[in-house]
Amino acid sequence: QVQLVESGGGFVQPGGSLRLSCAASGFTFSGYAMSWYRQAPGKERELVARITAGGSTNYADSVKGKFTISRDNAKNTVYLQMNSLKPEDTAVYYCNGVVYTVPYWGQGTQVTVSS
Repeated sequence: QVQLVESGGGFVQPGGSLRLSCAASGFTFSGYAMSWYRQAPGKERELVARITAGGSTNYADSVKGKFTISRDNAKNTVYLQMNSLKPEDTAVYYCNGVVYTVPYWGQGTQVTVSS
C-alpha cells in the first residue's frame, strides 16, 4: 500500500533552516508528482511546493526564494529545504502524492519557528 513518511521537522529560530524529507513506498515514485502542504493552527491546509515527475517545480508565493523542493528517485524520497524561516512558517507540514487519482498524505511533521 502507498505510504508517505515525513521527517525532519523541529524547532528553529527565525532565520534558521530545516530540511524535511518524505520517504515514499508502495508505488512507482518516479512516475508521480509530489507535493508539500502545510497547515497552521486555525488555518486551512495550503500547498507549499510541488515537483512533477520530470522535475519541474512550482511554489506558493509566500515561500518563493526561501524553500526548495527536490526529489531523489533512487531513494523514493522528496525533500523540502526551508531557509530564512519566519514565525509565520510555523505549521504541520504534510507530504502528498496523488496515485491513480487517489490522494495520499503522510502523518505530518511539526515545524515551529520561534525565538
